[in-house]
Amino acid sequence: MKKIAVIDDEIQIINEIKSLFEKEGFEVVYATDVKTAIEVVNNEKPDLIILDVMMQESDDGLYLANKYRQIGITTPIIMLACISKVTGFQFGVSDALPVDEFLLKPVSPELLLEKAKRLLN
Repeated sequence: MKKIAVIDDEIQIINEIKSLFEKEGFEVVYATDVKTAIEVVNNEKPDLIILDVMMQESDDGLYLANKYRQIGITTPIIMLACISKVTGFQFGVSDALPVDEFLLKPVSPELLLEKAKRLLN
């Protein structure tokens, strides 16, 4: 069974993503803050990370994505954000943003599943 780590400070979003992926047969672990997110990924060894950009701090997700890569974690990352709607800034996958997919919230469950399954294969 593939394992997915969901990292977001909003428990409602975690629960929605958790429910979606558990229905598809995935195991889901989660964290709601930076410290726990590092521990969960190190200890649980997920096959995929779904990571929110803005948590307690506006750049927590960016920090975590970079931190994971710095410590040698190569697990695929899907980053979720609504930041461009707030700031007008457009993110994309690049060397400066070490993620495999970048999706804007609200993201459809079908699209999130499609992107996740592609990265897991």
